[in-house]
Amino acid sequence: MKIVYYSFGGRYSDNPRALHQRLLAREAAGEPGEGAEHLWLAGPGRAFPAGTATAALGTPQALRALSAADLVIADNHVPVWDKRPGTTYLQTWHGTPLKRIHRDAHFTSPEGEDVLARLDDDIARWDLLLAPSRAAEAPLRAAFGFPGPMPVTGYPRNDALLAPDAAQRRERVRAALGIDEGRTAVLYAPTWRDDDRYGDGPDFRLALDLQRFSERLGGSHTLLLRLHYLVPDALQGVDVPGVVDVSRHPDINDLYLAADVLVTDYSSAMFDFAVTGKPVVSFVYDLERYRDVLRGFYFDLEGIAPGPLVRTSEEVLDAVSDLDDVHTRFKDRYEVFQERFCHAEDGRAADRVLDLVLPAAGARR
Repeated sequence: MKIVYYSFGGRYSDNPRALHQRLLAREAAGEPGEGAEHLWLAGPGRAFPAGTATAALGTPQALRALSAADLVIADNHVPVWDKRPGTTYLQTWHGTPLKRIHRDAHFTSPEGEDVLARLDDDIARWDLLLAPSRAAEAPLRAAFGFPGPMPVTGYPRNDALLAPDAAQRRERVRAALGIDEGRTAVLYAPTWRDDDRYGDGPDFRLALDLQRFSERLGGSHTLLLRLHYLVPDALQGVDVPGVVDVSRHPDINDLYLAADVLVTDYSSAMFDFAVTGKPVVSFVYDLERYRDVLRGFYFDLEGIAPGPLVRTSEEVLDAVSDLDDVHTRFKDRYEVFQERFCHAEDGRAADRVLDLVLPAAGARR
């Protein structure tokens, strides 16, 4: 069986990475029926584990691999290729959508309809689309107009958050990042703004006051700054005591495990991080603009948020300085949030997905 993987412009990441690693583990264990040729579509300068077969995006080799594949696993839209009748195309997508996506989004990029049409061509090739939860199923189906099977499996990438070695991995990552024992690690992971990237809106700016964080909490807290992958270098040269730029760290699960609290805004990170049971603070300084002008929401954030919604840097610092208070005040809301959005996350999503697609891919050969 020939399997081709694609993630976020040719990275080794996300759900495809988790499925690849689980398949390799099955093969190493000698499980019956396993064994495949694995190939990743690689973007310029992207790092892959030693021994991983790759083909550069957009090259004849990549197109031949896609055309010959029995199974294509992707978390985003694959560049144009000719899908043969014998190929199974699994689209995992890459997050529970709070913000509206595809044709549902309020904001239109300069490329407009041309881009949406190309994406629709890719959607037409999908055989399965994963849903991380029952709550995510309807908005994903509506956004993409996808009529096919949408199994609710949980996300393979989140299995690592519940793995037997999660505690040991947390300690290794914290040590590598220089987070001393007893320090509180605050992961700040905001999403991107369409008008920052495309439109005539404000230039990219970080709403959280890093200097104030350092002055007030730098003695006891470390801020892990994780910018969105579309703007990872927007703040090159950040040099503030107590702040570590982890925007290019290869696996965000490392950061979820290392952190003691997540500060985000409208990112799907909140749904994944909630698997850990650790506090979530929503820094929503531009809530009305983002909700009403830029994107729109599928869910009422003020109604579902598993933690406090705050508007200023000082309010963020107040919240992360007293996590026991956050936990106590939002315990019931957090549990409701987990039941609604994390009910399928049990550490075995990758196996569920592989059991679904491997027989299908084999049957189509």
